[in-house]
Amino acid sequence: MTDYEYQKTLMIGAIIGACFTLLAFYMLKPSPENHTVTPKTNFAIVDTYKGCDVVQWDNGSFAEYKYFLFCNNTRPVYGEK
Repeated sequence: MTDYEYQKTLMIGAIIGACFTLLAFYMLKPSPENHTVTPKTNFAIVDTYKGCDVVQWDNGSFAEYKYFLFCNNTRPVYGEK
């Protein structure tokens, strides 16, 4: 075997080995159907006021918080008869 044939065989072996390595990493990658994504919410209930929920909204990129009331019509409101 000449030096050229040895280098050619070594190069082909390295390419085949790299292909098998890439295939193995591809097969070990978790599949998307098994991965559950939990959505990030910007809303949180922080308190209640007269039967309504006080909701805090925050913008993730800024230190900005806004609050508003969420009143469900099925809940009794204090002060009304």
